[in-house]
Amino acid sequence: MNFINKLNRKYGRYAIHNLMFYIILLYAAGFFVNIINPYFYRTYLSLDIDAILHGQLWRLVTFIIQPTSSSNIFFLAIELYLYYMIGNALENAWGAFRFNMYYLSGLLFNILSTVIIYLFTGVSLDFGLLYINRSMFFAFAALYPNVEFLLFFILPVKVKHLGYIYGAFVLYQIYLSFANHQYFVGVAIAVALGNFLIYFLSTRNYKRISPNELKRKSNYKRQVNSGRSGNVVEFRGKKTVTRHKCAVCGRTELDDENLEFRFCSKCDGNYEYCMDHLFTHEHVKNPVSHQ
Repeated sequence: MNFINKLNRKYGRYAIHNLMFYIILLYAAGFFVNIINPYFYRTYLSLDIDAILHGQLWRLVTFIIQPTSSSNIFFLAIELYLYYMIGNALENAWGAFRFNMYYLSGLLFNILSTVIIYLFTGVSLDFGLLYINRSMFFAFAALYPNVEFLLFFILPVKVKHLGYIYGAFVLYQIYLSFANHQYFVGVAIAVALGNFLIYFLSTRNYKRISPNELKRKSNYKRQVNSGRSGNVVEFRGKKTVTRHKCAVCGRTELDDENLEFRFCSKCDGNYEYCMDHLFTHEHVKNPVSHQ
C-alpha cells in the first residue's frame, strides 16, 4: 500500500472525483443502446480480442457500456442505484485516487482474463462488467460487513453474509472449471477478480499470526490462567481466594476495586504487580536460567 500512497501524493490531483456517477451514465447508455439495437454492442463495442487485434482498439474502452442484465427500467434504476451507492461508499472510504486505481485495475484485469481465454481457445469470451462489479461488491462487503440490505425488499441481510454466499459461488465456478479440465477458465475468473485479491491480501494484519505474536499470546494466556488459580488471603477474618495479588505489597482486588494488576514480562515466573509497583519493582530472575 506504500506504493499506492506514493502514487496518490504524486498524481492524486488528477483523480476523477465521483467516478461512479460517470460510470453509471455509461451503464445507462448501454441500456438504451441495447433497446435501440440489441446487436450493436456485440458487433462494434464489446471486448472482442480478435477484433482488437485487427485494429478495433476502441473496444478496450467501449466494452464498459455493456448493457445490464435488466430489461426493465424499474429494476435498472435499482441496479444502477446499488452500483452507485457501493462505488460512492468505496470512494468515500479510500479517496478518489484509490478508488480510481481500484476500478481501473479491475478493467485491466478483466481485459487480461479475456486475453487468457482467447490464447487457449481462440474465442473471445467477454466477461463484460460481471467481475468488475463483483470486485466492487466484495470490497464493499470487506469494508462495511454489517451494512444491511433488504433482500426482496423484505428480508434484512448483512452484506458480509451476501459476500460469503457470493464468494462461495465464485469458488464453485472455479472448482467446476478445474473439474472439467478447463483450467484456463478458472485462472481467468481469478485474474478478473485480481484487483480485489490484491486489495484484500494487502490489507490483512499478518502480524497477529506471526510466530512471535502467537508465542506472546500463548505466554499471556498461560499467565492469566495461572493468575486465575487464585491466591489465598485473609480478608475480614476469613480466608478468601483472590484472582490478583501484588507480589510486592500483597494488595488484592479486595483491598480496592479500582486497583489494576499486570504480569511482568521481564520477571522469571508468573509474578503479578499492582500499577504502583509494576514499573518500580526489582525483577525476579531465576539463577538457573542465567547460568
